[in-house]
Amino acid sequence: MRELIGSHDLLFVTLDTLRYDVAAECLALGRTPELAKVLPGGEWERRHTPASFTYAAHHAFFAGFLPTPVEPGRHERLFAARFAGSETSGAGTFVFDAADLPSGLAAAGYHTVCLGGVGFFNPGAPLGRVLPGLFAEAYWERGFGVTEPGCFGAQIDRLSAIIEGLPAGRPLFSFINVAALHQPNKHYVPGATEDGLETHAAALEYVDGLLGRLFALVTSRGRPCQVIICSDHGTLYGEGGHVGHRVAHEAVWTVPYADFVLDAS
Repeated sequence: MRELIGSHDLLFVTLDTLRYDVAAECLALGRTPELAKVLPGGEWERRHTPASFTYAAHHAFFAGFLPTPVEPGRHERLFAARFAGSETSGAGTFVFDAADLPSGLAAAGYHTVCLGGVGFFNPGAPLGRVLPGLFAEAYWERGFGVTEPGCFGAQIDRLSAIIEGLPAGRPLFSFINVAALHQPNKHYVPGATEDGLETHAAALEYVDGLLGRLFALVTSRGRPCQVIICSDHGTLYGEGGHVGHRVAHEAVWTVPYADFVLDAS
């Protein structure tokens, strides 16, 4: 990552609440063809999230603690805030002298943009301004939120307008928190009366159907784009009597992860 900073745009997408098992099954069944085109080796990487809900997980992500590979070992991180005693930053890590990644990238010349989805990015309350406040530009509107079936498309529309007005020579860090997978998601299956694993999968199909447009957009600026796409945590639909997340359960802690470079279009 250290060698890419400055020459590559960066896109970080969190598919909020996406379960690893659902993501892997959809991929195997051919339900997410756009992801199949770009995932390294044609597979999601199985990782563990640093936290069981959105707010805590994103604080960790923005400090450089992305989901951790499940295999034992000292795994070198892509990004790291400089601090004494860090054991997982190495020769390839982009180490920044700031408390958070957006500020570190801004110091390296990047324009930083946040397109929020779930309620922790809603600036209507002070808590919802914390994470977006790390970015030079931040946007949230009801059309980006969990109750809007077209939420991801609306976010891409906004990013398109931002890119159109950005000087081509300025590197861009785009962050998108996608709300479609989060409850409620029953609106992605006609006739469904409650959320479940199938409506969760249908929400992922909706997102996958727009990823080609997003990837074309972020590579349209004449420079390659480093992409990170993952879930921040999973969620439960009755397993062990639990509905939702913020609990220590395998389906919450295990998340899909991928990073890859897209060539300029």
